[in-house]
Amino acid sequence: MSTNAALRPQPTPAPEADSLPAPDGAPVRRWPGFTVRAPARPAPAAALHSIAAATTVLLALVGIGAMIHEPVLIPPLAASAALVHSAPTLPLAQPRNVVIGHLLGSAMGYAVLAAAGSSAWAAAVAAGLTLGLNMLARTPHSPAVATAVIIVLQTPAPGRFVPLLFGATVLLVLTGYAASRVRRKAPTYPVYWW
Repeated sequence: MSTNAALRPQPTPAPEADSLPAPDGAPVRRWPGFTVRAPARPAPAAALHSIAAATTVLLALVGIGAMIHEPVLIPPLAASAALVHSAPTLPLAQPRNVVIGHLLGSAMGYAVLAAAGSSAWAAAVAAGLTLGLNMLARTPHSPAVATAVIIVLQTPAPGRFVPLLFGATVLLVLTGYAASRVRRKAPTYPVYWW
């Protein structure tokens, strides 16, 4: 053995899954080389806070849609609200990813719609291309992939849909920001803006 190899720290084997403590009852899984634990159950107050904040912003989107006679609440925005309010520290939930991700999803959706028309096949292509575009732009946001699919399948008018989508994503981010400041022990949102 060379001296350099002797100086390098040697990996320690992961303990057996049965020997790992799981005081919160979360399942523990062991794969070769690493151990994975399910996330801890949130405190009841934290869960209630997240549920209330997400429900409030989604109801606001429904209210806005009712006032302007245009559906503002689409399934991808509900998924974005879930990310922002239940996992505010994840990269997928950050403002750059939410807003830019959905806008890139809408651009790709309209591009595929113009090139291939409205079909399930075209929607699948739009979803894959949106995922790639968001990854290249460093704005991964899984609900944005669904936005592209919605555009291809439902063909909304871009002049109304894109501004509503932009406003809705900004509202999601702002409510995430506000909700993280209301409860003292809540994780600060956002972790980064851009």
